[in-house]
Amino acid sequence: MKISVLGSGSTGNAVLLVANGTRVLVDAGMSAREIVRRMAMLGEDANSLDGILVTHEHGDHCGGLRVLIRDLDCPVFISAKTRDAYVCESRRVGIANDEPRKRSDALRDRTVEIDSGCDFQIGKIEFHPFTVPHDAVDNFGFTATHNGVKVATLLDFGHITTLITERLRGCAAIVIESNHSRDMLKTVEHYPWELKQRILSRLGHLSNEDVADWLVNGFDGQAQHVVLAHLSQRANNPYLAKITAETALRERAPLFPASTEVTLSFPKEPTAWIEI
Repeated sequence: MKISVLGSGSTGNAVLLVANGTRVLVDAGMSAREIVRRMAMLGEDANSLDGILVTHEHGDHCGGLRVLIRDLDCPVFISAKTRDAYVCESRRVGIANDEPRKRSDALRDRTVEIDSGCDFQIGKIEFHPFTVPHDAVDNFGFTATHNGVKVATLLDFGHITTLITERLRGCAAIVIESNHSRDMLKTVEHYPWELKQRILSRLGHLSNEDVADWLVNGFDGQAQHVVLAHLSQRANNPYLAKITAETALRERAPLFPASTEVTLSFPKEPTAWIEI
């Protein structure tokens, strides 16, 4: 199994997961052209996708979906609540009036309905979704398994729950949000106070400090790779996020060897393949 974060941040998110010939795109928050280009950089053809998995309706996770699936044959795995919200989301954000119709037409006869509480399978990869706290209608993270190897991806959530901690145990690789530094966020002049409150809320986004706390107190130490994703370009610094996580791992060293490698993802380029 191997995984690459094609890009991550407020401008768009997408993750590519490959195992034994099965290829799954998780979210399509960038333009279709950019997703295809970044897959090609990794030696992958978008036409070979076995499925596109949509975690929630926000534009930075599915803004490129409609155009992308126009030229692909693969199904879209999406919950009923998220599908409805995706179609209606364009009205809320002021996109052209005919966009809801276009989105509805694009998804017609193309979807496989999933439930955030029920396991499902795409090709040779088994997916185990679980609800995460975020201000979307049905947002979920998931673990994916193949031949006994388990990886996890979870973006856009405000705090780590007991369920999340349990689901992340036994993973070989984890892609997890490290959105902001709390101190940096509070000083961003461009953000109104209402937005800062939303980001800091328990339904907002995970901070560097939250990730560090989990690494010290909740992480089981088994993952060889932790990929930090969805970093804010205004309220975070990539190397601050990485140092914060690595410092937390070193705090565990007396009990657990700090063998986990921390990798950064970026908004404008894919990560190298992480092979497990």
